[in-house]
Amino acid sequence: MEKEAIIEVKDLVKKYGQDEATVYALNHVSMKVYKGEFLIILGYSGSGKSTLLNMIGGIDKVNEGQIIYKGQDISKFKDRQLTKYRREAIGYIFQFFNLLSDITIYQNIVLAPSASKDKKEIERILDGVGLLDKKDKFPRQLSGGQQQRASIARALAKKSDMLLADEPTGALDYESGKDVLRLLQKLHKEGRTIVMVTHTKEITALANRIITMKNGQIIEERQNTPIDDVDAIDW
Repeated sequence: MEKEAIIEVKDLVKKYGQDEATVYALNHVSMKVYKGEFLIILGYSGSGKSTLLNMIGGIDKVNEGQIIYKGQDISKFKDRQLTKYRREAIGYIFQFFNLLSDITIYQNIVLAPSASKDKKEIERILDGVGLLDKKDKFPRQLSGGQQQRASIARALAKKSDMLLADEPTGALDYESGKDVLRLLQKLHKEGRTIVMVTHTKEITALANRIITMKNGQIIEERQNTPIDDVDAIDW
């Protein structure tokens, strides 16, 4: 049976400047995201990996090419359509958490656009990420790893098709980073589709599939078997 593609990227271009000064962040990139997979996009700074993630997430505008989601080209969406797409289709996990500092963890989650308003559901999600006992704390009262888990809980509360994670361990110490990766691996095993960007090659051992980027282009795409457990990797 052919795998179901949630996203299909076709000949995508993102560039800055013009004529001789043109710089390509993405240079004719094509790829797919399949339902239920853990896809890692690997590359050094400037490779285009975060730009690609932002395109899939409807954050950055496309210069050329298509991004097909459920038969629709989101690169042609108007602002209102893009807002709806970001709210309903995408759960975004940022490197620096993006939590609001003056409200509690519970409020950060329940007040997020398109998040569930059901208290029991939110508490179930918080329990799943190990933060139920921290729900009334403010972000500044949590460690970096706990704040990242809170941002994951916020993404989960949207019941979106995909979780997009942009260097989710980049601002964390080693052990906190491992805790976050354990949570992402658990979510994948429960059926979530995850697309994660990283520059750390060792982390790719957790993925079903790995796309490697350099200079705005995909230079390698491969399946990964066997998939390692988080505790088996080191970096």
